[in-house]
Amino acid sequence: MTVATEDMTPLNDALAARFAAAQDIAEEAGALALDYFRRRRDLTIEIKGGLQDVVSIADKNVETLIRDRLHTSFPEDGILGEEHGVDQGSSGFTWVVDPIDGTSAFVHGLPSWCVSIALLSGSDLVMGVIRVPCGDESFAAVKGGGATLNGEALRLDSSKTLQNSLTGIGANNAVPPEMIGALITGLMARGGNYIRTGSGAQMLALVAAGRLAGFYEPSMHAWDCLAGYCLVSEAGGSYRPFPVEGAAILEGGPVLAAGPGAFEELSALASESERLLNS
Repeated sequence: MTVATEDMTPLNDALAARFAAAQDIAEEAGALALDYFRRRRDLTIEIKGGLQDVVSIADKNVETLIRDRLHTSFPEDGILGEEHGVDQGSSGFTWVVDPIDGTSAFVHGLPSWCVSIALLSGSDLVMGVIRVPCGDESFAAVKGGGATLNGEALRLDSSKTLQNSLTGIGANNAVPPEMIGALITGLMARGGNYIRTGSGAQMLALVAAGRLAGFYEPSMHAWDCLAGYCLVSEAGGSYRPFPVEGAAILEGGPVLAAGPGAFEELSALASESERLLNS
């Protein structure tokens, strides 16, 4: 499925071609991943950094499909993927790919996983596409052109706050449990509540759709967050800067994004928990 761009800010030809291709590739990759999901009992599962950090043959093969399609269409573009590392390019464009964000949910039969594809032009984030196969939802955004869900425009306002909505919280083994505990305590003390789906990319898409007030995770990688960041920004929200230049893109960092009614308060809450970590 390709989302039309006629009503968007005019795109240059190079970006327009990549935007159309990314949406088609995400849908094809999502279909392959969904087929694996339905046959997940037969998958080979490997442990990466810990018992909660897993990867399956589905992750690897879905990323291979995405890379093959991108290399065929745009052979001079670079690609950074979670499973197969970095392929340097010469065009100035770099794709940032997570074939299945939420692998733990995926292998346990939960529907909260997605395919995430972002595009950088130099160090400028210019595109984000997230496909959620189990919900048949396609999120797409291009810089200056807005964000859509299944072709319908997304636009955030200030009505969603930490108090009247849910906030997505992410956690992993790289983050001290005391920090996550303090974060959740602080959120609930403010009258808010939280959800964790197991996919940071999907939760960022839900922020862009106005279903979550915001999202915060103290440590994530570029492939987890960049597509969602583009979606949130183009829907009218804000995000904390993420390092994308040079080797910094491989190191990761904290990820925070929210709509206009929650960004400042969620940022303050995150800063409080980070001070606890550093004290």
